Amino acid sequence: MNEPIFSYDEMSDTMFISFEPAKEGTGIELNEQILLRVDEDRRCAVGLTLFNYSVLAQPTEIGHRSLPLTGLDDLPAETREMVIEILHGSEVGEILSFSAYTPSVVETIPITSLQDSVLERRAA
Repeated sequence: MNEPIFSYDEMSDTMFISFEPAKEGTGIELNEQILLRVDEDRRCAVGLTLFNYSVLAQPTEIGHRSLPLTGLDDLPAETREMVIEILHGSEVGEILSFSAYTPSVVETIPITSLQDSVLERRAA
């Protein structure tokens, strides 16, 4: 696997991360700040776009900023399953941590936050 290519656009405050630069993919909105690009045939990530990157990368007074993956709710079951599989994969897993918030025993909300390695890029 090649190293991901990071490209930051300061004007729009957007971080583009490409796992396969020459490959086009289908965009799947995980939430308002995160767009995942996937190759549906191979069931793999080809890129991520992080909007409002400076806000996402800024820690809160108690730790990393976590975001709900509200876009998963709108996906067909088969696509949702593929996206969850991709989120657990090594390429995306090195960028985003993926876990769940459980406000009650009957409710589970998938959440994500940026991994330390991505946060360090902002400081560099």
